[in-house]
Amino acid sequence: MKKYKCLVLMSGGLDSILAFKIMEENNVKAVPICFKSFFFNSEQAEETAKLLGVKLRIVDISKEHLKIVKNPKNGRGKGFNPCIDCHLLMIKTALKIMKKEKFDFIVTGEVLGQRPMSQNFSALQKIDKASGLLGLIVRPLSGKLLPVTIPEKKGMINKLYSISGRSRGEQIKLAKKFKIKKYPNPAGGCILTDIKYSMNLKKLLELKSNFSDNDTYLLKKGRIFWGKDVLIVVARNESECNDIIKLRKRNDVVLEPNNFSGPTVLVRRYKKSSREEMINLGIEYLLNYTKDRREDLIIKLLPFLKS
Repeated sequence: MKKYKCLVLMSGGLDSILAFKIMEENNVKAVPICFKSFFFNSEQAEETAKLLGVKLRIVDISKEHLKIVKNPKNGRGKGFNPCIDCHLLMIKTALKIMKKEKFDFIVTGEVLGQRPMSQNFSALQKIDKASGLLGLIVRPLSGKLLPVTIPEKKGMINKLYSISGRSRGEQIKLAKKFKIKKYPNPAGGCILTDIKYSMNLKKLLELKSNFSDNDTYLLKKGRIFWGKDVLIVVARNESECNDIIKLRKRNDVVLEPNNFSGPTVLVRRYKKSSREEMINLGIEYLLNYTKDRREDLIIKLLPFLKS
């Protein structure tokens, strides 16, 4: 008897763990795959794969994902998160691997009605059609509530569930059935769902439509402020001081306390602010976040980067 094989999109959360386990329950060889970008990483999926004792495939979609973050076709969630376009990108990427390596179908841990934007019935159908995988995406947690898929019709799988909504009660029961004792609490692994970060990214897009990955990383560091056409980043601890220095680019102004305790400050311009204006602004913010009020404070300007 032929053993079928599938790719399971693995976030590392309980839903994707259960999707993986349900495929094993159906005697299907399940291969977990996860995606990483500038806005989410693969750490949780890697930890989960170790717990499951399986090898995880990690695919970097950073450049493609950045393009859809800047200009999503299907709108955004409450933050800056283009969930439908993002998931569609993952599915299309998985499709290429599926065709090349002759997997039979793709599995996700999506639950009908769990996320209002990307996991309602209409959105799931839209993703299936747009991906070119209509009938070949299996969502085993909600499979009994969704249209019958090709793997079901062909008898590749027969055990599916009817979970829906935002409550995790049914998933927890299923976890006990599969003897899954350790799994992460539900949390947004994508920083684009963070409202504060989203506001800063929106401001960045207004100032510079072709911002780079370096800009997205910088927005994760320290306290973020905006001038008329500049970004000011004030470190909150020693680790962020080091990170900010590593992320500096040509034309950035970076200031450090020389004879007192205080934060590293980076000022980055996106339009026409002069270097003098940037230095004065950086000094102002550095002093604002310094408790020392002596008159002999010395601030060090890091050397200008030539490239």
